[in-house]
Amino acid sequence: MTAIGAHVDQTDPIAEAQARNVPLVQFFLGDPQGYQGPEIRYAGGADGLRDDAAAAGIDLYVHAPYIVNVATTNNRIRIPSRKLLQQHVDAAAAIGAKGLIVHGGHVNKADDPEVGFDNWRKAVDAVDLKLPLLIENTAGGDNAMTRYLERIKGVWDAIAACEQADLVGFCLDTCHAHAGGNALESVVADVRGITGRIDLVHGNDSRDDFDSGADRHANLGRGRIDPDLLAAVVRDADAPVVLETPGGPDEHADDVAWLRERL
Repeated sequence: MTAIGAHVDQTDPIAEAQARNVPLVQFFLGDPQGYQGPEIRYAGGADGLRDDAAAAGIDLYVHAPYIVNVATTNNRIRIPSRKLLQQHVDAAAAIGAKGLIVHGGHVNKADDPEVGFDNWRKAVDAVDLKLPLLIENTAGGDNAMTRYLERIKGVWDAIAACEQADLVGFCLDTCHAHAGGNALESVVADVRGITGRIDLVHGNDSRDDFDSGADRHANLGRGRIDPDLLAAVVRDADAPVVLETPGGPDEHADDVAWLRERL
C-alpha cells in the first residue's frame, strides 16, 4: 500500500503524524526563507526525534529552505546555498530522515543553462551526502533548472559521473508538473526515462491552469488537475507521498481519504 503523509510543523512531527494517522511526515528545520542554518525544535533534540520517530514507526523527510540555489552563477547566493545545503544534510541525517528534498534552483536570464547544470555537478561533488538528496521539479521560471524535462535531463547528465550520484534521487511534485507545463499523462514515464527513479511524490492539486507557472497548491479534488489523472500519477510513481496541501490534520485526513479511494 502506498504510504501517504503530509507536510507539518517541525516542533513535534511525531504528534503531527499521529494526529493525521499517517506513517510519514515532511517538515522544515528552521526558516525556509533564511540562511541561519537548521534548528531542531523537538523537545528531545535530534537524537530524541530520531529515536522517538523510529519507535513510533514514523518516517521523516526534511525539506531544505526554498532559498537554496546551488545552480546560480551569483556566487553570493551559490556559495551560501551550498553551505546551507550541507548543514541541512547533516541535520536531516542526525534525525534519521529518509531524504532531504531540495528545489532545482535557477540561473539568471542571460546565463547559459549549461553553467547551472555544471554548478549542480560541483555541488553534488562538494557536499557530503549522508542521506538521499531528492531534487524536486519546480513550477515556474523560464530559467529554472527543473521545470522542463530537458532541463531535468541536463542536471542528471551533469551529475551522472559524480561519486555520490546514486544518492541523488527525484521528488515529483504533481502541482509543479501541471503548472510547469509537463503532461501528467506521461510525466512519470518521462521522469523515470531521465532519472531512472522517483523516490518521493509531492501529491498536490493546483489552483491554476496547466502551464501557468504558478506554484499554488490546492486540496485534492479542489483544484485544476483532473482527479483521475492526479491519482494515476501517484499510482504510477509507486513511491511514498507527501501532501503539501492547505490546512491541518482534518484537511489532510480528508486529502488522504480522497487519494486512498482513488488508488
